[in-house]
Order: sequence, then C-alpha cells, then structure tokens
Amino acid sequence: MDSSSSPSKFDSITTPHRTPSFKEDTYHLYNLKPSEKKALQELKEKLTTPENADISMWGIPLLPTTTTSEKADVILLKFLRARDFRVQDSLTMLQKCLAWRKEFGADNIVDEELGFKELEGVVAYMNGYDKEGHPVCYNAYGVFKDKEMYEKIFGDNDKLKKFLRWRVQVLERGIKMLHFKPGGINSIIQVTDLKDMPKRELRVASNHILSLFQDNYPEMVAKKIFINVPWYFSMLYSMFSPFLTQRTKSKFVLSKEGNVAETLYKYIRPEDVPVQYGGLSRPNESNGPPKPASEFTVKGGEKVNIQIEGIEAGSTITWDIVVGGWELEYSAEYVPIANGSYTIAVEKSRKVGSGEEAVHNSYTTKEPGKLVLSVDNSASRKRKVASYRYQVRKPPVVM
Repeated sequence: MDSSSSPSKFDSITTPHRTPSFKEDTYHLYNLKPSEKKALQELKEKLTTPENADISMWGIPLLPTTTTSEKADVILLKFLRARDFRVQDSLTMLQKCLAWRKEFGADNIVDEELGFKELEGVVAYMNGYDKEGHPVCYNAYGVFKDKEMYEKIFGDNDKLKKFLRWRVQVLERGIKMLHFKPGGINSIIQVTDLKDMPKRELRVASNHILSLFQDNYPEMVAKKIFINVPWYFSMLYSMFSPFLTQRTKSKFVLSKEGNVAETLYKYIRPEDVPVQYGGLSRPNESNGPPKPASEFTVKGGEKVNIQIEGIEAGSTITWDIVVGGWELEYSAEYVPIANGSYTIAVEKSRKVGSGEEAVHNSYTTKEPGKLVLSVDNSASRKRKVASYRYQVRKPPVVM
C-alpha cells in the first residue's frame, strides 16, 4: 500500500482517564528485586512435592524442566505479583486456581460447543492485536437491554453459569495466543463497551465475571479499556471496585460516550479496530494479517482531501475510509490527467451519520488520473480521528 499521499500532520488526542501507576511486568528474572527472586524460589520449593509432580496450567508444567523453566516462571510470577509476592498467599491462590480449573474443566473448554452462536462476535470475542502485540478481547452487553434476550441468557442461575462458562471459553482462546516467555506477550487487552448495558445485568453478571477472572487469571490483562462510559458508571464502579486490587484498578482506561475511536486509536491500530467502533476491521475478513491503514486527524472547521495519484488506465482501486463519530460530509471523485477530461463523481457528497461504519468501495478507471477522497468537517468544531487504506490493482499486461 502506498501511503505517501496521507496527511502529514497528526494532532494529539485528549487522553482518557487512566491511573498511571501500572507498569507491565517483563518477566525477566534480572529485573526482579532480590526479595522477589527469593519469593519465586520459595514458591517453587513449596510446590515441589510428590503430589504436585504433574501439575500444569495452560499446558505448561509448573514444576519446570530444562525446556519449560522460563514458561513456568512467567505463570508463577503472575500469581506472586497478584499477591504482592507474599509466598503463602500466592501458593494458596495457585492451589485454589488449580482446583477450580480441574472442577470447571477449563483445560478442555476451548473445544466445547456451548450453544451461544448468536453471542459470538457480538457479546465477547477476540479481534486483532494492540500496537504492542497484545491480543484484544471485546465485550459488549448492550444486546441484553432486550428483556427476552436477557431472560434467555440470565433468566436463572443455571443459565448464568452456562454463560460464565462460555465467557471463560472466550478468555481461554485469547490465552492460547500468549507467549508465556520473558519479554514476550503475556497478557491481553480487554475492551468493554458499556453502551446500552442494562444496570441490572452489569451488577449481577459483571460481578461474577470480575470475581472469577481475578481469582483464576492473575495478571492476564494488560489494560481494561471501558468505552461509551455512561454517567452512572461511576456509581456502579464504586460498587465493585472494593473487590479489585489496586494493581488491577491501575490498568483501567475510562472513555466517555462519543470518544470511542479517539481512545481505541491510542492503543490499537485502525485496521484492527472493529468497524462499529470507528475502525476498519470487519468480521469474516479474508485470512492473513489486515492491510495497514494510515491515520490522520480532521480538525473542527477543516476539510481534508486525500489524493491517491499515479493510477493507470484500466486499474481498479479499492479503498476503506472511516472518521470516528463521522457527522461530516464525505465524497470521492476521480480526476483524469488528460486536459479536457471531466472529473467523475465516484461517490456523491453526502453527510455520514455518527452510527455509520467505514466506507468500503472500488472503482475501475478508463484513463490515468488520481482518486480524491474528501472529508469535510467545516460544520463542526470537534476534532476527529480518521484512517484510510487503499490498494491499486493494475490492468493485466497483454502479451
């Protein structure tokens, strides 16, 4: 992809609320304090008993061999970090987690058919990576504002348990994408969309999920990004925050309604952000990594023209473009090089609403020229983030 025609100025976006104290662990032993190294050794010694000879987690033996020592250290350090390197507390947490995984059947849950096809890709799903390479898990519970859907999934305790099992399955799929090695990717990103989330559902199911994840998946989340945060969330947050450790709370990013794309673009490339959140990632796209996109900003009162030049006659150009929150005018036109040729309105100027997803279109040329994509934010004072990408397929060579 040629991105030479992308705008050259990039404006900073207002930083969403985030406690700055969290620093992700590298799991390199040389970065540990002497007291932390001692705690790791003590935990290993306490685990070294005949009854623990075959214990493992996520397929990694916790009593390390020569080939699995580093991987085991990563897991043990997660439990130690979650309990501030208090060895006995960490051991107790680890033992309870092992017992829970055995009782719950967590090791084999990824391949189970749990019957939640209508929720896959909607309520909880893995989608792409952040800029640092962490897998990203999206959560959106707005679908449960429908009472019939709510009763179908959460109508009684058995249904809630089944939903929690499915939610664990989604998380386990994300964990399979982790490296479990020092300096590698050892945690995921959680993005939770609070738009239209029923308060009752948030209070009941979220408390179950948070408790289960915190008890059994320590240090598995690098960031928890909350988007479309409504005014009442602070009240609800105060209800479940006492159950969270300070380290967990320090990973939170809170973004109010209307700032979704601005927030996500800070951490995730636009080609990996789902289209419903102002990105270019669509479900069921072709296999392989997504084609990179170019980011730009559109200031309030500004019109930006993106010119894609050097297009040959007979070429087909395909493009995607999106502006976070839209509410501006968009158009696309093809401008031939030859004197006397008319500019062709590929997409007539139209106002794109806030709820619309990325534009995806293509055009086959009859003569050489350039494609001009226009986004006109003249009617607004609000700066907006945007991205685009394109691909030009040249005409076949006739022999």
